[in-house]
Amino acid sequence: MGDIDVQFCWLLPEGERNLTLPAYETEGSAGMDIMAAVTGDTIIEPGQITLIPTGFAVAIPKGYEIQVRPRSGLAVKNGITLINSPGTIDSDYRGEVKVALVNLGRGPFTVTRGARIAQMIVAPVQRARLIEVEVLDKTKRGAGGFGHTGV
Repeated sequence: MGDIDVQFCWLLPEGERNLTLPAYETEGSAGMDIMAAVTGDTIIEPGQITLIPTGFAVAIPKGYEIQVRPRSGLAVKNGITLINSPGTIDSDYRGEVKVALVNLGRGPFTVTRGARIAQMIVAPVQRARLIEVEVLDKTKRGAGGFGHTGV
């Protein structure tokens, strides 16, 4: 699968564009790191959810989405994750990309300007047609749900 073009637009005044574009940190990275565009330090208390601005918007081609996901280092070291993980940015959305961080850790966490707070992944979308039926086909698993196969 080849690269696709995604239009990117800074929403920040020119004098405040001291952030870098979202970027892949390594050759094998699946996601581009997103930086916080906070104007001052933002403290997220344990249990608190905070919407962090990024200062940009995107135009995603039809047939694709951007998934916003947590950064593993923030999650493991600080208990910082996304409340709606993964978050979806639809191809017809043109507003600012914001990241809904939640602090599941034991102490306050400070988000500083330019901190890498999440990652975004461009992914293809397959739309489905729902077909209403009276009965579903039988499978070996059946209706077995959470934990039905043991530990």
